[in-house]
Amino acid sequence: MNLTVSPEARAFVNPAAAAAAAPYTAPSLTAAGFAAALAEISSWPGYAPTPLVALPGLAHTLGLGQLFCKDESGRFGLGSFKALGGAYAVANVLRHKVMAARGLAQLGSRELLSGAFADVIGAATVTCATDGNHGRSVAWGARLFGCRCVIYVHEHVSPGRRDAIAKYGADVREVKGNYDDAVKHTAATAAAEGWTVVSDTSYPGYREIPLDVMHGYGVMASEIVQQMAAGPAPTHVFAQAGVGALAAAVCANFWQHWGAQRPRFVVVEPTQADCVYRSLQAGHPVVVGGALDTVMAGLACGEVSDLAWEVLRAGAQVAVAVDDAWALQAMQVLAAPTGGDPPLVAGETGGVGLAALLAAQAHPELKRALALDENSRVLLLGSEGDTDPVIYREVVGRTAQEVLA
Repeated sequence: MNLTVSPEARAFVNPAAAAAAAPYTAPSLTAAGFAAALAEISSWPGYAPTPLVALPGLAHTLGLGQLFCKDESGRFGLGSFKALGGAYAVANVLRHKVMAARGLAQLGSRELLSGAFADVIGAATVTCATDGNHGRSVAWGARLFGCRCVIYVHEHVSPGRRDAIAKYGADVREVKGNYDDAVKHTAATAAAEGWTVVSDTSYPGYREIPLDVMHGYGVMASEIVQQMAAGPAPTHVFAQAGVGALAAAVCANFWQHWGAQRPRFVVVEPTQADCVYRSLQAGHPVVVGGALDTVMAGLACGEVSDLAWEVLRAGAQVAVAVDDAWALQAMQVLAAPTGGDPPLVAGETGGVGLAALLAAQAHPELKRALALDENSRVLLLGSEGDTDPVIYREVVGRTAQEVLA
């Protein structure tokens, strides 16, 4: 069912969604892969699970039973969940290079960080295209483990996000066009230079590294499972989708853990960059062209990842597309809570799940399509904090520090 409630909000109920009792069958994202990522990442310096925040005041306002937000704004000091994926993939790339060069059967992060293999690691270059947060994670991972890093940004990436990547020592270069143009340029340059692409989007012939990225993202879902262990599973989860990597990782992890009790999975995108929405609607991957002009910078992607599609084509029950105005309103609502809720700092993509809920509150037919009511136990993914502090202050009227104070 396709439901357009207004020019700024629409939903598609996926007729191909798997039945509640259907077993998880996507072949690539596995429980063993998620467990390996959690074991590795939890051993890194500075690791701590990010908080799962209850928002009872906002739940009451929205007519929901319970509302929770996984707050990724403090993840490894990078300000987003992306720290889990890009850096984990960088570690695995370097691990394989060292093992091959030294004839080793296995190698852990402690050995990578020891400096004993600085000659091999220092000769390696990793690269990626980014809207901001993924590039920051790859650059941070490269600095952490000691290799060279070149990051490509498209022309619409803000100066604040470029500077945040460069501060980790990466060589930041601009590509004309949109995110997908930057992806293609990065792949061609890496092939010519002998660099390793560490991307969160997969395509034919390129799957292993994006799979590492997605298993890294699954650490967030594994933490949520542990944090909600004392109560029932959520009835709904709202996950933002760019290329779909985060959404698919969370969907797969929850499906494997909760099975038939897994939450109703809702994918949320900008109306101007809705590749997952249109792909579910068509029943096959659809490319969205043009400038992909949206304030939700991390979601300005026009092509769903192959690996993500394997999960979301049956795992996503509903896709929602919202206008920028809803995303900006969500940032403001989280920063100025009522009913005793704590304030939360969420960037333009971090509050997208709430943006869909706000649109549903304004349009009852959308709320019905999402099967939301006073018994719903809803989970939001606060995927980023103020990853561009200038934009955040322009939208909210205060800095992140002032909001939290």
